[in-house]
Amino acid sequence: MAREQALLLTEIVNRGVEPSGPDAGSPTFSVRVRRRLPDFLQSVNLKYVRLGYHYLISHGVYLATIPVIVLVCGAEVGSLSRDELWRKVWGEATYDLATVLAFLAVLAFTISVYIMSRPRPVYLIDFACYKPADELKVSKAEFIDLARKSGKFDEDSLAFQSRLLAKSGIGDESYMPRCVFEPGTNCATMKEGRAEASAAMFAALDELFDKCRVRPKDVGVLVVNCSLFNPTPSLSAMIVNHYKMRGNILSYNLGGMGCSAGVIAVDLARDMLQASGAGLAVVVSTEAVSFTWYAGKRRSMLIPNAFFRAGCAAVLLSNRRRDFHRAKYQLEHIVRTHKGADDRSFRSVYQEEDEQRIKGLSISRDLVEVGGHALKTNITTLGPLVLPFSEQILFFAGVLFRHLFPSKTSAPPPPSADGDASAAAPYIPDFKRAFEHFCMHAASRDVLEHLQGNLGLRDGDLEASRAALHRFGNTSSSSIWYELAYLEAKGRVRRGDRVWQLAFGSGFKCNSAVWRAVRRVRRPARSPWLDCVEQYPARMNA
Repeated sequence: MAREQALLLTEIVNRGVEPSGPDAGSPTFSVRVRRRLPDFLQSVNLKYVRLGYHYLISHGVYLATIPVIVLVCGAEVGSLSRDELWRKVWGEATYDLATVLAFLAVLAFTISVYIMSRPRPVYLIDFACYKPADELKVSKAEFIDLARKSGKFDEDSLAFQSRLLAKSGIGDESYMPRCVFEPGTNCATMKEGRAEASAAMFAALDELFDKCRVRPKDVGVLVVNCSLFNPTPSLSAMIVNHYKMRGNILSYNLGGMGCSAGVIAVDLARDMLQASGAGLAVVVSTEAVSFTWYAGKRRSMLIPNAFFRAGCAAVLLSNRRRDFHRAKYQLEHIVRTHKGADDRSFRSVYQEEDEQRIKGLSISRDLVEVGGHALKTNITTLGPLVLPFSEQILFFAGVLFRHLFPSKTSAPPPPSADGDASAAAPYIPDFKRAFEHFCMHAASRDVLEHLQGNLGLRDGDLEASRAALHRFGNTSSSSIWYELAYLEAKGRVRRGDRVWQLAFGSGFKCNSAVWRAVRRVRRPARSPWLDCVEQYPARMNA
């Protein structure tokens, strides 16, 4: 019972002055109870720590044996004097030409096999984010006004969406297709969906091909992800047709995978580059807002209306070694977590019809809790791959202690002598020692605040996420790229910096991608942030 209460967050809401009735003229208040993100670092599952160390060991076994070999050989050589070593190598040993040539041939063959069998590194050459036209901008007040004029919502539904917008963290310059506000029409038509998707994808791809000086016919792998709009022919086929790409291109279309699909698409593109040797891959992440729009009365399905906004990102990847000199980043790790085996996680984000058979995306009250558990699993697996050794020792010792002595950690820690109740709290790894930059999915202001508190991050660490949410809203799977574009526009990415992209979405899934900057990234000449980046972060606090 105490554990369940710890996941609840209460707040007192001022409802204003009672207009009528026996209490007319008196102020009224209500108590709102919500679920908070579980403190996932307080309840780490040991099997996920083992999984992370398994990844680490499987990739680092050769590096671990090299110091041992060097140590043994060094001890053997160190026991001999200089004259003895010279005599053993040249005086006592006898060599013939055949032996020397055979040794060199075996050595060359071994080195060649090792180099050829190693997976090639995957580079991010560049990316582009779609910036819609100014006529698609919509403020929070205009959103409610247009929704009221459409005649699709009653006053209770409008008031609920207005409250969501007020605390969403979204500013007054995000973008939405105007078709959702047209009265008496169904905006989720194939024509509207294709028009919205093609405008976003083609604009982002045009900019990407122009920036990278790459012809569409040079692309060997194409991966497109869009969760709710999946026409026939597919979105990937639309791109192939529009740019007249080559006939043997490996194209994939990912649907229904939510806001975390951008990382999944990168993972698939990486695997296909390694398997096929195609050279260049393009990843396109977008969402059709007209298909997330809901014109009914069920509150759980009205939530996406207030948060989702138009956006798209196109990314060019390469595993050609010659592209290292023009690449911006190198992909280091991808860790994917899927909680779909749990029924609550599976139904936390669920597309369905309401009582009036109006289709929409339903957001469960369990979303924050199941999202927290997915984050806990993902971060626990990622930690051993990225954290410094000192942080791993302290973190693993804390986890091991809580599993060996559960009785001492099940109860809340007693306050210390100076009144600090956190003296016995478990050690929280300092992820700021592993990453210089954080790009966490800009779902909402509340989610970002909970993430910041649980991971012990500073306000500046999530500046890019909050800025992307304020300026562009929740752009689904492309939001992590708008955040990286913000960091580049600020000129903050330097050579050797590591960037953590974290996204989560329906299923329930949580995915992480870790990039390392291979050079200093200069401020781009083309970016969706160029006209407003200097106004942030001050603009968010205005």
